[in-house]
Amino acid sequence: MKRRLLLVSNSTLHGGGYLQHCQQQIQDFFGKNVKRILFVPYALQDRDAYTKTARDKFITLGYEVDSVHETPDPVEAVRKAEGIFIGGGNTFRLLKALYDNKLVTEIRKRVLEDGIPYMGSSAGTNVSTISINTTNDMPIVYPPTFAAIGLVPFNINPHYLDADPNSKHMGETREQRIVQYHEEHDTPCVLGLREGSLLLVEGNKATLLGSTKARLFKRGKHTTEYEPGSDLSFLLTDAQ
Repeated sequence: MKRRLLLVSNSTLHGGGYLQHCQQQIQDFFGKNVKRILFVPYALQDRDAYTKTARDKFITLGYEVDSVHETPDPVEAVRKAEGIFIGGGNTFRLLKALYDNKLVTEIRKRVLEDGIPYMGSSAGTNVSTISINTTNDMPIVYPPTFAAIGLVPFNINPHYLDADPNSKHMGETREQRIVQYHEEHDTPCVLGLREGSLLLVEGNKATLLGSTKARLFKRGKHTTEYEPGSDLSFLLTDAQ
């Protein structure tokens, strides 16, 4: 399989600017052969402003940016893309727009069959997985299905947040919500990516990068912590 993915938990890390915490990994990922990146700003309402933010950043990294919302034919734009970056925002809004513009199947084909690099951040990471069931977002719109692009055979929870033992908040913790998801039958494992972490997928190899650990949830099993640099390739091949 030709897939190359860079799945980022968050675009902005406390104390830094937009994509600053992972800019070296972005340059390593897209390399020098990719000159132009197709940006998908569907997760935010103001697509023009969002595109400017992404374009301004990627120019400093040596890449031109075309936004899919600026083209008259989004499908053709994906077919011609050298690389794709789907930004964060509301996951439900994002997935609905991907289906409305008939891009889900097209992106899957370009990434899995043609091997073009795919980068996602937050919601853009969510939609790269089996489904958006483990997003943190409110369902402000209703996509035709929660099934996502399916570039990896598991789910991700971006911005994974550990419970604060000193907090007086009585709502569910992130861990409890993921456990509730696994109370349903036939649910895949969920990788909790804390802010500052990212997953690099090259073919059938997956490596945890960044500055924070990730937490893996499997249905009916104890959770497992993984340090940056860990080989998580088993997530791509294990029967879930």
